[in-house]
Amino acid sequence: MQNEDKGHMRKGVLENPWVGKLAALFLVMAIIFMAAKAVNAVINFDAITTPPSNVITVTGEGKVSAVPDIAQISFTVSEEAVTASGAQDLAAKKINVALALLKEKGVEEKDIKTSSYNISPKYAYQPPCYTYPCPYNEASKIVGFTASQTVEVKVRDIDNTGDVLSSLGDAGVSNLYGPNFMIEDEDGLQAEAREEAIKEARTQAEQLAKALGVRVTRVVNYSENGGYPGPFYRADTMNMAMGGAEKAVPSIPAGENEIMVSVSVTYEVR
Repeated sequence: MQNEDKGHMRKGVLENPWVGKLAALFLVMAIIFMAAKAVNAVINFDAITTPPSNVITVTGEGKVSAVPDIAQISFTVSEEAVTASGAQDLAAKKINVALALLKEKGVEEKDIKTSSYNISPKYAYQPPCYTYPCPYNEASKIVGFTASQTVEVKVRDIDNTGDVLSSLGDAGVSNLYGPNFMIEDEDGLQAEAREEAIKEARTQAEQLAKALGVRVTRVVNYSENGGYPGPFYRADTMNMAMGGAEKAVPSIPAGENEIMVSVSVTYEVR
């Protein structure tokens, strides 16, 4: 009787419509899973294969020339006094004169930036002793302070660069460096040079592949380096500050900056 009851129960379960639907659902899910695995294997076929062994590496170079549109100048004002506040006061007065002259020459506030500001003590040291017995060595003493401020300036009117340098010399700044000629849209010009370099590399790759009897298929490695040196000029502030009204304004030719990008490209060939 028990075996008959179990048989009836098993038959009843199998004849239940929900059991059939659940089995069909599991079958559909299994088919979808296997299909997804197959598609993923096809998509990632290249990723799981070994790196290509048939490759060629070529280089290309691109150059773009442009006239600079910014002249960068930096100057430092340094003053000494017995007290720190006194040194700061003297430096501030000279800096204010220099900033006023820059504004008169049309330099905007956004193009004037302090890059460093420093106050340091000035010490008096006891001279060395060469006879015996030596006097008691006293510690070094602070006899004053030095305040210095360095300012960076961008001159966007290139033709006005010499006049700006001359004016800063009149202001009595202690060090004047520049101009360093730059191009504001560096990224755009570098992109042009990069495109030219890549085209040159591609041309070389196709020519080499043709000579070898193969064809270029894809890029497997890429690297680049590039930049450009700009002309640099250091002004002589002592000469510029002298000469009175007859002093000559320095002529500062900007010339051209050359942006260069060099690329190395590795291609797979078949």
